[in-house]
Amino acid sequence: MDIIDQHVDSKFRFVLLSAQRAEQLLRGAPPRVEVRSPKVARTAMEELITGQIDWDYGPRPSEAGEGAEEE
Repeated sequence: MDIIDQHVDSKFRFVLLSAQRAEQLLRGAPPRVEVRSPKVARTAMEELITGQIDWDYGPRPSEAGEGAEEE
């Protein structure tokens, strides 16, 4: 699993990202790697392992109370 650690920070996130990408593939997204398996989950995992899928944490959540109007 060292290959996974190069592209994703944890095995749990790898599974989540693979599942999301597999869902996209099921809905018709074109694969970014050569398809060797009929299983979309395997294709999604291979895309992540090879670094074909970009991901990030998204924007930082705002601090509690930040932007809230004071009474």
